[in-house]
Amino acid sequence: MNNTIKLAVASALLAAASNASAGIMIPAGDWTLDIGGVVNAYYTSTRQSGDFTNLPAGSAVLGGANATRNGTESNITTGLLPNYLSVSGKTRQNDLDVAFTISINPGASTTNSGIQSANQENRQAFLTFGDASWGSIKLGKDLGIYASDAILNDMTLLGVGSGAGFLAGNTTTLGRIGTGFMYADWKSQVAYTSPNWNGFSFTAGVTQAWNVTAAGQTNLPYYTNTNAFNSAISTGRGGNSPAFEAKASYAWAGDFAGKVWVSGLSQKVKGLTNNNGDDLGSDRANAWDVGATVNVAGFGLTGYYGQGEGTGTTVLLRDGFDNAGKTRDSDDWYVQGTYTIPGVGTKLGASYGESTLDGNNVSTDALDEYKNKMWTLGAYHPLTKHLNLVAEYSDVKTEIQNHGAAQLDGKSKTVSLGAILFF
Repeated sequence: MNNTIKLAVASALLAAASNASAGIMIPAGDWTLDIGGVVNAYYTSTRQSGDFTNLPAGSAVLGGANATRNGTESNITTGLLPNYLSVSGKTRQNDLDVAFTISINPGASTTNSGIQSANQENRQAFLTFGDASWGSIKLGKDLGIYASDAILNDMTLLGVGSGAGFLAGNTTTLGRIGTGFMYADWKSQVAYTSPNWNGFSFTAGVTQAWNVTAAGQTNLPYYTNTNAFNSAISTGRGGNSPAFEAKASYAWAGDFAGKVWVSGLSQKVKGLTNNNGDDLGSDRANAWDVGATVNVAGFGLTGYYGQGEGTGTTVLLRDGFDNAGKTRDSDDWYVQGTYTIPGVGTKLGASYGESTLDGNNVSTDALDEYKNKMWTLGAYHPLTKHLNLVAEYSDVKTEIQNHGAAQLDGKSKTVSLGAILFF
C-alpha cells in the first residue's frame, strides 16, 4: 500500500483496531508494485434543526437545516475516507529509491434514479526519489503538509462525523473537518522530507497557491453569504506566487508511545475584490498549528490547536477575507480520548472540537462570529484483520452572531453504522 494510505491506516489505528498495513505486492522486473485501497459504506440517519431554514436552494451549514432538508434524512454513503484504489511502485536505481503513486477515489452513494455514477476524485499522482541517508523529494499531487497530522489522528477517519445529510451523493462526508481543524486537502506540491533522526523528522515544500472561494459558491457546507446575516466575501487569486508549507514532528515508541508535531502555511493572495468589483489589493494568509497524541495501556489521548489569519474555515481560504479585503482570524481545536478493550480489540472513543471564524466589526460585513462545534462518540471493532465495523454518533452545532442581531443556531445529529475495509 502506498505511503499516504499506509499513514492514514497507521493513524486510523489510534481510533480503531485494524491491523492492515500492506497491500497486494507484485514483483514486476526491476519494480515492486503495490495495489491497495479502502472500501467503506455506512447507513446514516441525520436530524437537522435550527434557524437556517431559509437558505438559498443548495446551501447549508455544518450544524443546521437548509431549505430542502429540514428534519430527518437517511442515506447510505461513504464516510470521511472515500473508497480508494491505489497503485504504487518502487525500485532502487543509481543509488536512489524511486517510487510513484496514482489513485482513484470513487464514492459509494447515488441519490438519483437512472444516474448510477457516484462522484469521483483523483487525489494522488506523485513521484518520489531519495535515499535514507539524505531524505526524499516528492513532486505531484498528495495530501497537503499543513494540518495533515490533525486529520490523520482524528478517530472519525474510520467513520462519518459530520455532513452525512447534505453531502449524500458526494465522495465523502466531513469527519471533524470544520469542527476542530482545517482540511489539509490534496495539493500539487514539490516537497522535501528529511531522514528520520531517532524519531524526529520534518517536511517542507512549495504547494500550488489556491484562490479565495468566491461568494457565488453557495453549495458548500459552510456558506455564510445569506440574506439572513449579509456576510460578504471578497475574492482573490493565488496568482503566480506559490504557497509555503512545513511541518516537524517527533515520535517515540514503547509502553508510553506518542507523537508531537507543529506545522505552518503562508500564501500571498492577489487581486482581492469586494462584491462591487472594487480592487482591494493583496494580502497574506498565514496559519500554524500544534498537536500531540499519546498511547499507554490501551488508552489514547490526542490534543490539537491551530490558528489562522486569512485562511478562513473548514477548507483553505474559505471566508478568510471580508468585504473590505481584511483578514479574518480563525482558530481550531479538538481533544480526543480512546480506549481499546483488552482481548476484544474494540476501540471506544469520544472527542470534542470547535472551529471559529471571527468578523472584523466593519460596516460592510455583518458577521461577528461563525462557530462550528461537534462532539462524537464512536466504537470501532476489528471483525477481521482488515475489516472494521463502525458505529458513531455525532452532534454538531453552528452558531452565527451578527452585528446587533440575535444569534442564529443550527443543529445536526447523525447516527451512522457501517464497515470499512483496508487491503
